[in-house]
Amino acid sequence: MNFPESVLLREDGPREGFQMNEEVIPTKKKLELIDALSKTGIRSIEVTSFVRPDRVPQHADADDVCKGLTEVPGLRYRALYLNEKGLDRALSHPTIKPEGYILIAASEPFLKKNNNQTLEEAIEGIGSWLDAFLAHGIKLERVMMSTAFGDADTGPLPAKSTLAVCERVIDRLADKGAELPEMTLADTTGYANPESVENLVKAFQDRWPKIQVGLHLHDTRGTGMANVYAGLQCGVSRFDASVGGLGGCPFTKSTAGNVPTEDVAFLCEQLGISTGVDLKAYIAAAKLAETIVGRKLPGKLKDAGLLQGNPQ
Repeated sequence: MNFPESVLLREDGPREGFQMNEEVIPTKKKLELIDALSKTGIRSIEVTSFVRPDRVPQHADADDVCKGLTEVPGLRYRALYLNEKGLDRALSHPTIKPEGYILIAASEPFLKKNNNQTLEEAIEGIGSWLDAFLAHGIKLERVMMSTAFGDADTGPLPAKSTLAVCERVIDRLADKGAELPEMTLADTTGYANPESVENLVKAFQDRWPKIQVGLHLHDTRGTGMANVYAGLQCGVSRFDASVGGLGGCPFTKSTAGNVPTEDVAFLCEQLGISTGVDLKAYIAAAKLAETIVGRKLPGKLKDAGLLQGNPQ
């Protein structure tokens, strides 16, 4: 076992979770959930997405959401952006502290569908992103490697295939004089299992020991929490998650979203890994999220509750 002493949980529910909801959620309700999450001890929340409203109507109110945020010491509000115009919009709000991130996919068919780019174009575009970050005084923080474990078009991806894409990205960054702090490996469409998580994470750590590994895991086929555990065994200390299990992927039929933040936090705490999260407050937030979307969410802890005698 190589469990980390503590983990950073990054909450993606208000952005990725709500994005999959067919009915547009009122801005007031979004802010209500974000406010509840801000009181849980979580240190990072992705609150909205600066994308075209005709493409993602759910986030047409991105500017209003950002204006309604209440700043909390120690808490970072993030927002998704896919181009420099989106980054400029994010930077126009003092409550938002944008991440310096670059989105890539290990599956080129997925990249074409999701970003309308070839892999070659995406890697070539890394230079433009670095220039934009430099212009705005933003540090490169991570690369998000979508479909790191496979997708419907390519099938399961062996670790060597994903590592080959990682190498091209890292080499391109190096050519531009940039070092990568974190590679986030994303199971975008639910192709990962504990063995493939262990294989890919360990292979990446062996190849690039100075680069942190993060995991962005979905529970599309029910392996989400097992994959979290596999990551923890490898010493992974950064996980993206979603309150109540909100979310999903537009390229799968599953209604399951990201692994539930409160369930991941509970697992970590039971293993003696610190999260800094108040589990009771997170359970309340998960129940609120369920009320807002008007349907049962897949998270387990909000229904089962804490163990008797649990200090949280």
